[in-house]
Amino acid sequence: MEKVLGLASDQGVVIFIKSTCCLCYTVKILFQEIGVDPLVYEIDRDPEGREMEKALAKMGCSSPVPAVFIGGKLLGSTNEVMSLHLSGSLNQMLKPYQTQT
Repeated sequence: MEKVLGLASDQGVVIFIKSTCCLCYTVKILFQEIGVDPLVYEIDRDPEGREMEKALAKMGCSSPVPAVFIGGKLLGSTNEVMSLHLSGSLNQMLKPYQTQT
């Protein structure tokens, strides 16, 4: 869990993904379309990936990946991200991290 929290707190926006996950890809592209360049961490390429996946589940992520952190706090997985996006709240949350308008 320390590794996950450490990575999540080092950057403004962090997305933990698996390289073969289509939902992970979708969330990553959504953030890029909003103008945010998140740190994307592929847990399936990390020797500690399984432990990181367990840590994300223990932290309350409904699905281990994608796991989105904003400002060091767990936002959630695909369902939470898409709900916030559809309500317009996600853009507001990401304004401080946008690199383009």
